[in-house]
Amino acid sequence: MTTAGKKEDSESVARLERLNSNLARIEELSQRLTAALAARRAHDPALNGPAADVYMKAAAAWFAGMMRDPAKVLEHQIGYWGKTLKHYVEAQQVLAQGEFRAPPDPGPGDRRFSNPLWQTHPFFNYLKQQYQLNADAVTTAIGDMDAIGDEDRRRVEYFTRQIVDMFSPTNFLGTNPDALERAVETDGESLVKGLENLVRDIEANNGELIVTLADKEAFSVGGNLATTGGAVVYRNRMFELIQYAPTTDKVHKVPLLIFPPWINKFYIMDLKPQNSLIKWIVDQGFTLFVVSWVNPDASYADVGMDDYIREGYLRAMTEVRRITGEKQINAVGYCIAGTTLGLTLAHLHKAGDKTVKTATFFTTLTDFSDPGEVGVFLDDDFVDGIERQTGQDGILSRLFMQRTFSFLRSNDLIYTPAIKSYMLGEAPPAFDLLFWNGDSTNLPAKMAVEYLRGLCQRDGFSQGEFKVFGEPVRLKDVRVPLCAVACETDHIAHWRGSFNGVKQMGSKDKTFILSESGHIAGIINPPSKGKYGHWTSEAPVAGRPEDWLAGATKNPGSWWPRWAEWLADASGPKVKARTPGGPDNPVLAPAPGTYVTAVPKLMP
Repeated sequence: MTTAGKKEDSESVARLERLNSNLARIEELSQRLTAALAARRAHDPALNGPAADVYMKAAAAWFAGMMRDPAKVLEHQIGYWGKTLKHYVEAQQVLAQGEFRAPPDPGPGDRRFSNPLWQTHPFFNYLKQQYQLNADAVTTAIGDMDAIGDEDRRRVEYFTRQIVDMFSPTNFLGTNPDALERAVETDGESLVKGLENLVRDIEANNGELIVTLADKEAFSVGGNLATTGGAVVYRNRMFELIQYAPTTDKVHKVPLLIFPPWINKFYIMDLKPQNSLIKWIVDQGFTLFVVSWVNPDASYADVGMDDYIREGYLRAMTEVRRITGEKQINAVGYCIAGTTLGLTLAHLHKAGDKTVKTATFFTTLTDFSDPGEVGVFLDDDFVDGIERQTGQDGILSRLFMQRTFSFLRSNDLIYTPAIKSYMLGEAPPAFDLLFWNGDSTNLPAKMAVEYLRGLCQRDGFSQGEFKVFGEPVRLKDVRVPLCAVACETDHIAHWRGSFNGVKQMGSKDKTFILSESGHIAGIINPPSKGKYGHWTSEAPVAGRPEDWLAGATKNPGSWWPRWAEWLADASGPKVKARTPGGPDNPVLAPAPGTYVTAVPKLMP
C-alpha cells in the first residue's frame, strides 16, 4: 500500500472514531434532554395558542364562501393544482435529460433559502418551490375569505402565517442543506453542539424552550453595558431612582425624569456609550433621572396600576423635586410606561397638580381601539388563560411574555436563531441588543390583568372609563405640552394607534414625530449613526394618521437633536451642574443600581 493510501485509511479511521464519539455524546445528551423536559411546570393550555374557535370560524367562513361562490374556490384549487403539476413535470423533464439540476425557479426571493443548493439542487429546489406554492395557496385562501369579521380575519391570518412559517423546510434537519453540510463537514460535531445548546436552553428555563439569542458571557450590566456614571438616590419596593452625573458645567434648570417600561429593563437606553440615549441626554446639559423598576416575584401579586402610579410615578416625581429643589419636572414615558404616564397626567390635572411641565411619549399606545399586531393575543382565549395562570403564580412569568413578543417576529427571533444554535451548533452571537431582549422581567398578577382587561380589551383610557384611585380619567385630561415619538414599523405599539391616542389628548401644544424603523431601533437611533430618518409636520395632530403622514416632511438622520431642541425650550435657563443626591437623598449605590441585576425568587 502506498503512503498516500495509508494516510487516507488513517484519516478515514480517525473520522469514524470522531463520528462514533459524537454518537455516544448524543446518547448522553439525550438523557439530559429528557430530564430537562421533565422539569417543565404545567401551565394553562390557553397560553400555548389560540382557542379552537379561531380555526372553526376560519373553516366556517371558507365553507360559506364555497357554498356561495363555488367557482371562486374551484379557481383557487385549479390554479394551485396547475402550478404544482407544472412544477413536477418541469422537474421530471430536467431529470429525464440526465442533468442533475433544478428547473427554472420563478419563486420569490426569501433569505431563509440563501444556500445555493436551494436554487441548483433538484431535491432542495423542489422542496422550496413546493413549500412556496403551498404557502401562497394557503395565504390566498385566507385572504379571500369574506364571511368573517375583520378582527377574526386578523387573528386567522396571523396564526395561519405562524403555522406556514413553522413548516418551512429550513426548520427541519433532513431538509436543511446548511445543517446537513455542516454535519458532514464536522463528522456530526455540529449536531452534538446543537444538542448541547438545546439542552442548555431547556435546563436554563426550567423545562421551557426559549432560544438563547446572545452570548450571556459577553456582557454584564454595569460592566460593559449600562456604564453611564450616576447613582441610586432613592429606593422603595417598586423602583430605584438613578440620578446621572453631569458631563457639562451647566445644566438646564428643569430636571428630566424618564419612566422606562417595566416589561423590560431600562438599560435598553444605555447599552454602549456610542448608542446610549441616557449618555447623550446628559451630554446635552440636562439633569437626568431614570426609574429602574423592580423585577417582581409572587409577593407582588396584589400590586396593581394604582400602586405603580402612587409608589412609582408620583413618588419618583416627588423625590426628583426634592433633590433638585424645582417645582416642576419634564417627564418621559416609554411604551407601557408612556401609557401609565398618560394616566398619571390625567389624574394630576384633575387634582390641580402642575408638577409635570411637559411630557414626552416614546412608542406609546393610549387608544387601544386598534391595538395592531399585538391584538391577536388580546382576545379572551389568551387573556382568560393569563388571568387563571397569574392567579395561581402571583406573576405573569417573563417566559410567557418573552415567547409572546418573539412570535410577533418568529422568523427573526425564533426559527433563524434556533437553526443556527440547534442545527448548525453555533454559539450565540455577542449582540448587546439581543442580550437585553433576553433579560426580561415578570409582571405582577393584578397589574397584568388590569392592564389587559381595562386598557387593552376595554380601551378604558380612550373611553374615559379607566379608574385611577377610584376616579375615571380621560385622554382629554392630559393637558400639558407634549411630544410623541412613534416608529414606522413598530410591531408592538403601531404608529397609527399612537397618533390616534395623542390626537384625543387635551393639550393645546402637541408635537408628533414619526421615526423610521421599529419599536427599539426607531428610538435608540443615535445621530452619529446617520441611519434612520424621521417625519415631522406643522399640521395639527388631528384627522387620519395617513393624511398627516402624506403632508409630513421626511428629515434625514435621528430625531434626537430635534427633540432636544424642543425639550431645551421647556427646561429653562442653565444653572450650575448638580451632582447626584442631596441631604435627604444620600447615594445608595452606583448606577445602574441593584434592581436591574436582581433575580426574583422562582415560583414554587
